[in-house]
Parts: sequence; C-alpha cells; structure tokens
Amino acid sequence: MSDEIKHETQTIAVPDSDNRREFLRRGSVLTGAALMSLVPDAIRQGAWAAGSDAPEKTELKIGFIPLTDCASVVMASVMEFDKKYGIKIVPSKEASWASVRDKLVNGELDAAHVLYGLIYGVQMGIGGPKKDMAILMNLNHNGQAITLSKKLNEKGVKDGASLKALMDKEKREYTFAQTFPTGTHAMWIYYWLAANGINPFTDAKIITVPPPQMVANMRVGNMDGFCVGEPWGNRAIVDGIGFTAITTQAIWKDHPEKTLGTTAEFVSKYPNTARAMTSAILEAGRWIDSSLSNRQKTAQTIADKSYVNTDSEVILARMLGRYDDGIGKKWDEPDYMKFSNDGTVNYPYLSDGMWFMTQHRRWGLLKEDPDYLAIAKKVNRIDIYKDAAAATKTALPKSDFRTSKLVDGVVWDGKEPKKYAGGFKIKVA
Repeated sequence: MSDEIKHETQTIAVPDSDNRREFLRRGSVLTGAALMSLVPDAIRQGAWAAGSDAPEKTELKIGFIPLTDCASVVMASVMEFDKKYGIKIVPSKEASWASVRDKLVNGELDAAHVLYGLIYGVQMGIGGPKKDMAILMNLNHNGQAITLSKKLNEKGVKDGASLKALMDKEKREYTFAQTFPTGTHAMWIYYWLAANGINPFTDAKIITVPPPQMVANMRVGNMDGFCVGEPWGNRAIVDGIGFTAITTQAIWKDHPEKTLGTTAEFVSKYPNTARAMTSAILEAGRWIDSSLSNRQKTAQTIADKSYVNTDSEVILARMLGRYDDGIGKKWDEPDYMKFSNDGTVNYPYLSDGMWFMTQHRRWGLLKEDPDYLAIAKKVNRIDIYKDAAAATKTALPKSDFRTSKLVDGVVWDGKEPKKYAGGFKIKVA
C-alpha cells in the first residue's frame, strides 16, 4: 500500500517501500539535478523528504531586526512551514543592522532578514568587511516611510517641497537618520531629499540609528526626520511626535525592501538547505497575504517582545494599508506592505540588485562603476529561488528585469546602469 504526502491541496502517491528503495538507489548514482529531472514537479517535495535532496543542515539561525517586514521569517517558524521542508528556523533578534552584517560575515547567523543594500555593500566591500554574498529572495515590497518631526510641521512643513522651502529660509543644521549607510532606508531618504532639491550630504547632516531607537531619538530632538520600516513610522504618529511626509511606495511603487540574505559560502556548502529555507519563507509570505485574519494573526504574533515589541494595533494598521499621516490625512493605501502578492514580491530581480549599486555609485559609496549586471547575477541566486518556486508552486516572472518610474519621474529598467547612475543632477561627484 502506498504512502501519501500532502502537498498544499493535493494528495500525491509516492512509491511503496520496495519501490522507494529502488527510487533512492537510483538517486544515489545521479546528481541532484539529474534526479529531479526524472521526477514530476508535483512530487519533488516527496523526493526531497525521502532524502535525495535533503537539507544538509536542519537547524538554521536566521537573524532579524524588530520590524514588521520580519514577519515571513517569524511566521515560517511559528506556523511550522519550515518543518514541511525538513528544517527548523530559529529566529534571532538582533540589535542593529551592523550586528546582522557582522554575524552573517563571521557565520554566527546562517541567514537573515536583511536590507537589500546591506548585502550589496558587503559584496562590494563598502561600509564594512568584503565577502561574497547571496540574496535568495525578496521578503517584501513597500511598507517603509519617511517621518518628519512635529516641530517641522509647526513651521509649515508637510512634504518635500515645503521642507526645502523651510531649509532655504531658516539656515541651520538639519539632521536626518537612516538605518545603515548602504541600506534601503538610506537610499530612500537620499532619493527623496534629492528629488526635492536637497543634497543629503551638503545641505543636511545624516546619521545612522537602529530602527527601534528612531522614535526615542526623535522624541528628545536628536533629528528632524528619519526613514525606517514599520511599525516605527506609525509609532511616531501614535506617540504624537512625528508625521509621515511620504511613504516609500510613493517614492517607488512596489520597491524591493528586505531580503533573505546569506553568504555565498553558505549556499555553496548547503544548497539544499538554502532551497528549503527559501521554500518555507515563500510559503509563509503567501500565507500572510492570503487573508485578513492571517494578517491580524501575524500582527499579534510579531508584536510580542520576542520580536518587534510594540502594540499589535500599531503594526496592524499599516499592514492593512490604513494610513494616518499624523497631520490630518487618513487614507486607504492599496500599495501597503506585501509579502507575496502571488509570488510577484519575492523574485530576486537582477534589476533590483543593480539599482542599489547605481545609488551607491551616485552617492560616492562606490568610487567607480562596477560591472553591474555581472555582480547582480552573482549575488541574486535566481537558481535557488527557481527551485524553491517549483517546490512551492510559485509563479515566475517572464524576465529577470522590471521597469519602474520613481517619484522624480526617472525610469529605471536595468538598462544602461552607468548612464543612469551618472545622470542625476544631485549626486556626489
């Protein structure tokens, strides 16, 4: 009598014990790729569970920073999507992005919920140690914000244009915070300031502050504004000390944000583990996005002090796209934080990785233009992602590139990155 394995909503028969032994014997003399070519997609997971492509390492320490977009990593563990793929994910709460970087590089963490630009910064040897890195998937789109202090609003500031007008009128040192020099939040606030005619390096002071410390620093007057992931933008509004000047999805709709990042060495040593980890987190993201109740459960879960450590209502509001800017505007945001969106969120587009390098070049972090495409192909492990997508029945896009128009009207499509990086009026020479 055959055993059965449940795969999503399907029940699939696999060989009985005698045939299974023969199946595995044949697998032992073939490479993993060759074996999988003999097995229909529908029972690949059964083959992996039987041991032909079993994870080489089964317990994985995955770092995260207390932000809403750690959700798919946390829920992969809490909801035991990891168990389905033969691994155990142990989320590890970290104090700062610098700590995440260092622990990834020295192997204390197997992988991490991590800033896209941080991975490329390490790859390029800027802002810390140089090491070959890997992005396995994108964890989320959207869901960050630029928050300005209520004191600025009292002087008439409500957006980028009015901030520029005040800075021109009242000369002083204006301080803005981001979370890591090569990271996403730095790139969003630099891009937005420049789009409004403000050079972030000559017209303002830029400081680095860990995400959970943003609100406290604004409360005591250490900054005029900051860019960070939720829930800390909304927390500043609830606490009455800041307002949302712009969401990052208004800077770039469906922008890449956090990734599942690791080292190239880890992927080389544990390729099956990398695939299993990616598969589990893909499923978790799909689960979060699949219903309102799942988003509510996610908010309640990650609000715990073990994870984000704030009120679940503060997390949930913007997870549901219910935005209050803190100065009178309330709106329903269709482009709120997405973790899957039927898989369109998670693909590690080459153009996304290349964009961060163009901005690193624009702001002088890279002193010369790299081979943008070659490096993106090296870092963004599309091969691992496609295996995980097959295991989870996640649709793939038709191209490794996508086209977007950002807030200043400039289009990014991955073509001519050197020209793009050098074409901005405001940049570091």
